[in-house]
Amino acid sequence: MNSYDAVVIGGGPAGMTAALYLLRAGVKTAMIEKLSPGGQVLMTSEIENYPGFPGGLQGWELADKFSAQLDEYPLGRIYDEVRSIEVGESLHAISVGEEIVHAKTIILATGSRYRKLGVPGEERLLGRGVSYCALCDGNFFRDRDVAVIGGGNSALEEALYLARLVNKVYLIHRRDEFRGLVCYQDKCFNHDKIEIIRSTVVDEIQGAEDVESLALRNVATDETSTLKVDASFIFVGFEPIMDFVPEEIGKDRNGIITDVEMRTNVPGVFAAGDIRSKMCRQVASAVGDGATAATAAFTYLEQLDG
Repeated sequence: MNSYDAVVIGGGPAGMTAALYLLRAGVKTAMIEKLSPGGQVLMTSEIENYPGFPGGLQGWELADKFSAQLDEYPLGRIYDEVRSIEVGESLHAISVGEEIVHAKTIILATGSRYRKLGVPGEERLLGRGVSYCALCDGNFFRDRDVAVIGGGNSALEEALYLARLVNKVYLIHRRDEFRGLVCYQDKCFNHDKIEIIRSTVVDEIQGAEDVESLALRNVATDETSTLKVDASFIFVGFEPIMDFVPEEIGKDRNGIITDVEMRTNVPGVFAAGDIRSKMCRQVASAVGDGATAATAAFTYLEQLDG
């Protein structure tokens, strides 16, 4: 039977930070990650706001640095997907792949995934011009016309990245004002390859085999139009990855509910990073969450063992 004092589910910045703090405290720890460590960071072209790197760095570079630091410690690494969790009084059971892993404490750090538009053509043309990752797919549309849908930091950052590769970027936002940081807005609004389309929603993504155009509707005038593009990059927010989280653990539509110490309502279960119900979803805040959750988990283990 695989049994640990602590199991961290998720290998993004929050999960890797939590694992690092637990290992440094001498806690027998495993980290479960179904893909490569890094999480959403791996899909980020450039990170400019993480303290200590004034020139910025690529997302994969930061992920590699996090992961390399863990190599110095006896971390149990499990590369598979968590199917379910059964909470207990002093020991929790995690169904991962074909095995059961037991843990005195669990830190949930699976992050979030991109929210879908939910319009006709989105699912059908996924991978054929519909994308949620400019870093992954932008190069396929070099020197062509593309659309970026959204108004937050992710949409603005990805529009700027795509502008390096493509012929033209149409930045489409359903509101007149953008939510993203002013520094990103200024860069987008003054970029000669980026055209801003405000107060507009996408009603349909059109195309026979690949994306060919977008059916647009102005929400202020109700006027409709068609925009010819070769790809549609969608960045309209995130939803926490918590399909496997049992009903006993308190949550709302924005994620798992915790206190300031990252404790959930179930003793011995903590949450950190983008899976939490919170406003700020940045690498820096995820790292802070991970450190806090690990510290709280260590305190819990000390009390549990008397």
